[in-house]
Amino acid sequence: MSDDTTPSPGSSSGVPDGSDPTAPPATAAVAGTDGSPAGGSSAAASSTSGSSAAGSSAGARPKGAVRRHWVLVSLAVVLLLLVGSAGGYLYWVHHKLSDIARVHVSTIEENALTPVGATPEKTRALNILLLGADNGADEQSVEADLKDGKWTPFVHRSDTLMIAHVSADRKSVQLVSIPRDTWVPIDGYPYSNGYGKINAAFAFGGPDLATKSVQQLTGIPIDHLAVIDWAGFKDLTSALDGIRVYIPQTFYDESQRITWEKGWHTFKGQEALAYVRTRYGLADGDFGRIERQQNFLRATMSKLLSKTHNLVSVTNVIKVITKYLTIDNTWDNGEIIDLALSLRNIKEADVKFLTAPLGRYGMVDGQSIVRLATKQSKLLFDDVKSDDIGDYLQKYPKAGLSGTRSVS
Repeated sequence: MSDDTTPSPGSSSGVPDGSDPTAPPATAAVAGTDGSPAGGSSAAASSTSGSSAAGSSAGARPKGAVRRHWVLVSLAVVLLLLVGSAGGYLYWVHHKLSDIARVHVSTIEENALTPVGATPEKTRALNILLLGADNGADEQSVEADLKDGKWTPFVHRSDTLMIAHVSADRKSVQLVSIPRDTWVPIDGYPYSNGYGKINAAFAFGGPDLATKSVQQLTGIPIDHLAVIDWAGFKDLTSALDGIRVYIPQTFYDESQRITWEKGWHTFKGQEALAYVRTRYGLADGDFGRIERQQNFLRATMSKLLSKTHNLVSVTNVIKVITKYLTIDNTWDNGEIIDLALSLRNIKEADVKFLTAPLGRYGMVDGQSIVRLATKQSKLLFDDVKSDDIGDYLQKYPKAGLSGTRSVS
């Protein structure tokens, strides 16, 4: 992390450019997910099939382009809220949980052997790493890629990383986003002297290396991992018949060629995905996109909580999430259900959204990067680790997500 300084621009606009955040430096000559040279990005060429509510779009989306921008992986944690409302549904839910793909994550297994990790989960705070992922150029899932025990570098990507911290008393949840361009050391990474953007850890080494890198950055012990892919996100918004959000100001996204109109809109499916992946036209680039993702998740949670007594809606949502979710193999069904039941009284106001604070932008090997504010980030991570997020919010009262009508 960097010292606390005034941000310096990584591009002429003061916002990191659209270079591929997971690709190695261009000099490494490694192909990107879509077969393009490393360091390149196809984001600027993508478009979407918007509706009249979202403006218009033009051109066809290149195959695989949408899978390079992963959003709202934290929807995985919503499963915990839903299970708690299911009542006599638990037998069916237990069966569906058994369908969730599971992968080995050595860092989590090592954490489980510590005195804290060996303490029953229901009696302590929990930290769950939430990642978004694509299915790879050949539509291969994360689970399938790891079946032979080996990860295929740079086939899968993850542009969204969050730590979901569940308080020990189960009265609150904090979701802490880590900007995808955060510059960190990555064990075994063969480029830039072993440093890369934090989402390159997943692209290069899979769930295991991603978990290790996040834990090394934050000092927060990770208890569990949950990964969801973009198809799950799209299907979830459709299962809920759309998510209603407010856009406070009309703006144009030149990458997706969409004009987002001021006012209330209900988005689902591809249109919802396009909305949350927008970062062009936003003053704060990726930080603006993180805020947008968090706001959309907040709206999604609100709608989910309003439907917890509708078994049809609950059934559809659980079917979607269990189909597209991958978790670590130490997380058994009983622990998931226990956690869900302990969170059944959580309300929207009990869930806080935060982002690791920016120190400054920079450039390394032709890549625009983010350096976190050292002192403020350390306080945030330490307070999450000690289960005392109130201390951080007292010192930085504006650090949380702003109101529902003020997120662009």
